[in-house]
Amino acid sequence: MIIIDGDACPVKKEVIELASKYNQQVLIVASFDHYTTEVYPAHVKVSYVERGNEAADYKVMSLAKAGDCLITQDYGLASLALAHNVAVFHHSGKQYYKETIDFLLMQRYHHQQQRQAGQRTKGPKKFTRQDREHFCEQFENYLKRGIT
Repeated sequence: MIIIDGDACPVKKEVIELASKYNQQVLIVASFDHYTTEVYPAHVKVSYVERGNEAADYKVMSLAKAGDCLITQDYGLASLALAHNVAVFHHSGKQYYKETIDFLLMQRYHHQQQRQAGQRTKGPKKFTRQDREHFCEQFENYLKRGIT
């Protein structure tokens, strides 16, 4: 199963299309703040959670199993999922790995410390068409390998 951390995922449509092509089920987990009346294909389910900082993360982790795939930009959630042998992708197409997630978490912590000290840190770059294409290429390569 492919699980999407759905509150701020810009590649939901692409994941759904690729999942259909490779006969995979998709679960979108989002808060009620992001409720939509959009009708999804039969291979897509949506699970809404209450408001709360980590509500969607808890739901994702309660549903994810080894061999599943998660799409998220949340390093903390990615770390938890990797520990449960879930493959994890950022919406940029970068795949997270157990060997490198600690570095990303430390980098996030360091940037948070800088912001609290009044220093400016760069925010994320604007998501571009090239980013979307790169995600599709990387994610399709993953699906072709039959890992999910």
